[in-house]
Amino acid sequence: MARPTLVSVARDAGVSRQTVSNALNAPDRVAPETLARVLDVVERTGYRPSRAAQQLRTQRAQSLGFRLQPRTDGIGGTVLDAFLHALTEAAQDVGHRVVLFTAADDAQETTRVEDLLGSRAVDGFVLTGTHRDDARTAWLAGRGVPHTSFGRPWPAVGAPAEPPAAAGAEGCWTDVDGAAGTETATRHVWALGHRRVAFVGWPAGSGSGDDRREGWARAVRDLTGRAPSPRDDARVEDGAAPGRAAVLALLDAPSPPTAVVCASDSLALGARAAAVERRAALDVVGFDDTPVAEAVGLTSVRQPLDAAAASVLEQLLALVDGEQPPVPRRLLAPSLAVRRPGG
Repeated sequence: MARPTLVSVARDAGVSRQTVSNALNAPDRVAPETLARVLDVVERTGYRPSRAAQQLRTQRAQSLGFRLQPRTDGIGGTVLDAFLHALTEAAQDVGHRVVLFTAADDAQETTRVEDLLGSRAVDGFVLTGTHRDDARTAWLAGRGVPHTSFGRPWPAVGAPAEPPAAAGAEGCWTDVDGAAGTETATRHVWALGHRRVAFVGWPAGSGSGDDRREGWARAVRDLTGRAPSPRDDARVEDGAAPGRAAVLALLDAPSPPTAVVCASDSLALGARAAAVERRAALDVVGFDDTPVAEAVGLTSVRQPLDAAAASVLEQLLALVDGEQPPVPRRLLAPSLAVRRPGG
């Protein structure tokens, strides 16, 4: 069977080639009955417009740049893998591609971005791994490059805290409310009867880490009527080994906690290892709901990655079209994947 073309679709639908083009690219210019007839032929024949022709017409690459973050311990990195998969799938559905590149740090990322822009290989960029003192957003904005980020552009260290909805007002972003996630996790284990809930998170200064800690602290203040004890607040680098060491110290202290909320699944796996080692009845909740958490039956905060990818894509394509996104800054609510009491 011959491959369908613009000419064959127009002939089968009984319309002009321009009408077919309008139906695919400017459907508001076509009468509803005609539009339905053209789209029916397009679907039935499997016609796909020429990407090269579209690029020539629009002067766009129809591609979006995305930096692959440096490899981690193999657990936390699966979150961005899932986000990238969702973003790529959503972009394909609207005729765009995701161009991947690697960079060891932010400085190298800007160099890669300049190369891609110079070759006109992409129309805009999706940033990830946002952090305090992150200069990438200002760098891209200063060059007029369409961009958005999965993650808020956190304020600089020492800057006044801003409400989540106002943070990063200098650019577009979509993020998941980490504080809401850890607050839900803390209330979950409290409802199970735990009255001493500790938190194991990352060192102070991490934007997302501080946000996740705040949710735990907020829940503790509300449930107990007092601020959480510093003895219940462990700050370590991410990973199962640091998580294990932190929870061993918590369990060896007087009046140890009976539940732990963690900033990541990696830390939570270390916490569970420590509980087994000490033969302690410790309930653990992780964050990110990675495949590892599901495999071992760990209760974990789940990020709505499909919704995040759809939001980021909507924002970026609007910017590429020279328009203001309908929702330039979006904070999504996570959920709790409960697999057994307390995790």
